[in-house]
Amino acid sequence: MTRDRPTSGWLRHVAMDGGRPIYLALVEALETAVRDGELQPGDQLPPQRAVANQLGVDFTTVTRAYGAARARGLVEGAVGRGTFVRRRAADDDAGLVDLSMNLPPPPQGVSLAALLKETTAAVLDRTDVATLMAYHAGPGAPGQRAAGTAWLAPVLGEIAPERIVVCPGAQPALTAALTTVAKPGDRIVVEPLTYPGIIALAARLGLHLVACPVDDEGFQPQALERLCAEERPAAVYLVPTTRNPLATTMGLERRREIATIVAASGAWLIEDDPYSRLFDSPLPALAALAPERTLHIATLSKTLSPGLRTAFLAAPSGPMAARIAQAQHDTALMGSPLTTAVAVRWIRDGVAERVLAGVRLEVRARRAIAAEVLPAARGDTESLHVWLDLPAGVDPAGLRALAAARGLALVTADAFAATSTAPSGLRISLGGAAKASQLREALANVAALLAPATVV
Repeated sequence: MTRDRPTSGWLRHVAMDGGRPIYLALVEALETAVRDGELQPGDQLPPQRAVANQLGVDFTTVTRAYGAARARGLVEGAVGRGTFVRRRAADDDAGLVDLSMNLPPPPQGVSLAALLKETTAAVLDRTDVATLMAYHAGPGAPGQRAAGTAWLAPVLGEIAPERIVVCPGAQPALTAALTTVAKPGDRIVVEPLTYPGIIALAARLGLHLVACPVDDEGFQPQALERLCAEERPAAVYLVPTTRNPLATTMGLERRREIATIVAASGAWLIEDDPYSRLFDSPLPALAALAPERTLHIATLSKTLSPGLRTAFLAAPSGPMAARIAQAQHDTALMGSPLTTAVAVRWIRDGVAERVLAGVRLEVRARRAIAAEVLPAARGDTESLHVWLDLPAGVDPAGLRALAAARGLALVTADAFAATSTAPSGLRISLGGAAKASQLREALANVAALLAPATVV
């Protein structure tokens, strides 16, 4: 449902003589309209004063009703822009609470639905639709690549747009990178617990993963140097900021050591960096320390929205960007022109920074809840997920089954294990729950599942 202005037709459902307080009648009418589909997520509600005038009630009555609707999760407010339908109330409490998938939580003070409607309308209004919806080969249009450099500037500094390849998400970017720098039978160095996407791709591409010993910051430099000398890997893959799944970050001095070791070995460094922009002051990327041998991948899926299906890959100067673009064309052809246009416009117009600011606020609030409910969980204070060691004797499959019976989706260490000797634990994602209160309840359930009386 698309609307160009606030909709007020649902106000006819308000029962003014039902014997209930008028503000409750107003909330119930709103809830009915949302449940029946008359109001859709992102629809804007009329200003409170307009509702008061139409119904002939006090302004404070409408203010109270809108506040109650917000407390029920029916609506959300965007400062200076109005009040919007958040989502169907039934969806908030139905199905599993997903603690397994990392995605950004709803941003505070911003309606993604409203922004998408506005931006999509603006893109379609100002762009030739036939051109927009045609095939788009290559590394991206100049404006798209420039948007990529702007988004990456906080971690890479100022780089030439010619180094950017616009990709339809991190996994296609990683596929293009691996198929460019490695061939079947080659070795890729990873952490013992690593991103499941690299495990799956290595199996499909016939690549051998070699696990390097780690500490709380990631690769141990001496161990990595030895492995590079002995195994002669084609590439070294890492997630240095909010390591996936262990949720800690590699410090600057360690980044320098790792960049130097990999550059000297002749291997490629593949830096997967989905989380740095969640930090107010992110550390420099390894690609800024060793740009001549690093492929830096940054997706918008963990900071803005997975639905944008947009990532930026920064390659070294020279022909590598064209090679990556060709590999991407061979495996994924292209990304969605419409969602890429939305992402680029958001970056160019500053909307992306507004959404990011709202996501950061919510991430920090949720991380604080995790610290309170699960104090043993580890992770950066700005992390989208935390890591929790499992007590000895806990069967991961049994734990997942118990969690599912309580309405929770969990992911255990076996999903991230590059070796059979990886440590046992639980990665808990904080962004999937619709509301912070729902997250708190879900984490309390996790704590109860891991209580000694439960796991014995």
